[in-house]
Amino acid sequence: MKTSTKTLLALSLAATFGGFAATAIREGLRTPAEAEPLPAASTPMTAVLPASVGNQTLPTLAPMLARVTPAVVSVHTKQRVRVSPFGSDPIFRRMFPELTQERINESLGSGVIVDAQRGLVLTNHHVIEGADAVSVTLADGRTLKADFIGSDADTDIAVMRIPADKLQALPLGDSNALRVGDFVVAVGNPFGIGQTVTSGIVSAIGRSGLRGLGFQNFIQTDASINPGNSGGALVNLNGELVGINTASFNPRGSMAGNIGLSFAIPTSLVRNVMDQLVATGEVRRGTLGLETQDLDARLAAGLGAADARGAVVTRVFGGSAAATAGLRPGDVITAANGERVDGHDALRNFEGLQAVGSRITLDVLRDGKPVKLTATLHEQPRALAGADLDTRLAGATFAELPERLRQAGERGVLVEAVARGSRAAQNGLQAGDRIVAASTGEFEDLPGFRAGFTRAPAQLVLRIVRGNQRGDLPMR
Repeated sequence: MKTSTKTLLALSLAATFGGFAATAIREGLRTPAEAEPLPAASTPMTAVLPASVGNQTLPTLAPMLARVTPAVVSVHTKQRVRVSPFGSDPIFRRMFPELTQERINESLGSGVIVDAQRGLVLTNHHVIEGADAVSVTLADGRTLKADFIGSDADTDIAVMRIPADKLQALPLGDSNALRVGDFVVAVGNPFGIGQTVTSGIVSAIGRSGLRGLGFQNFIQTDASINPGNSGGALVNLNGELVGINTASFNPRGSMAGNIGLSFAIPTSLVRNVMDQLVATGEVRRGTLGLETQDLDARLAAGLGAADARGAVVTRVFGGSAAATAGLRPGDVITAANGERVDGHDALRNFEGLQAVGSRITLDVLRDGKPVKLTATLHEQPRALAGADLDTRLAGATFAELPERLRQAGERGVLVEAVARGSRAAQNGLQAGDRIVAASTGEFEDLPGFRAGFTRAPAQLVLRIVRGNQRGDLPMR
């Protein structure tokens, strides 16, 4: 075909279909001599996903998921609550008890079978918190009643047991082997619509510093973890459990959906907590037995530190692991077991993830010079009886604040219980009060509160927070 003929044909097509079609036809009609030379061959790119999974010839996760999904369950909880038209007002609730009605609150979450022989199911503490009844629906449609074994609010892990009949469990993988960029898959029951699978990569590891959560060492992923996914499985491409899905971040709230910032509890932490809950029903944590504060620029200059980074020791409790290790007020802790310690919260988070009896190595700056110290952690006290501190507190039991409140910036100790008719009750102390200061001296937590009672104070005044109110309460 002559060039003039090809040109006329292209113009005719342009009038009918537009310039794009005409250009395409012209390019297609070029003779080999007219065609533009092909670019030089580039280095071929290798696909990141495997070329085959199992016996499939195309990339697919289906064979792996066929093994995983039977071990991921839906968790259904029921909680009986009493509601009144007067809200929480104690006076009117007592005056008109007949107006108070019982209501059943129901919620949905996810869980993972990790031991088929014993019927052990892992989920989040916040999924089953306060529930009066919990049931589990398996992937095959069976619904089974679950028995509560134990939970730990500070790591958001709970363990349940279901009848061990034809169950399939997920093997626990090594979350410490995860790298940023590894592919992971999240399985759960988002929004109660049924079992759903999402995939992504590991975005970060060892993530902490998220407000409103407990002790933190999260796997961050862009695999979608929406409401209802909590307690579900995060697995690697081998189908091994590497994390328990627990939270997602969205400035507009969790119900606004996923924006690629999701978090899971690593199995390295889950395994330790689960073993303790199954054995004893509770979790024991180690502690150094000291108080610290953030290192700022002013303190750094006075202590001979080059950077304003670290936790400054302000008090060491007698007989503690810190005292035995030789820590002193004024020391700056910059690392623990090789992990950076940027401040007070980072050190506390590190402590909270260690078991009782753990040996840890601390990098310390003392008078501007580096020192290495080794400490063996003692058990962190869970609660204190008021009578053991001061007779004016007899009948009260004090406990640490939930770690999620500490991560939100709260300090102090919690009044866990007050015996009816006790001296503490007569003084006006109530369960649920938060003590933030006292005439015995400053404190941050339970060990600090106890340290103030080395000598019985002549006057004992507690500054408490009750609901939205704050005030001083004399103890007589």
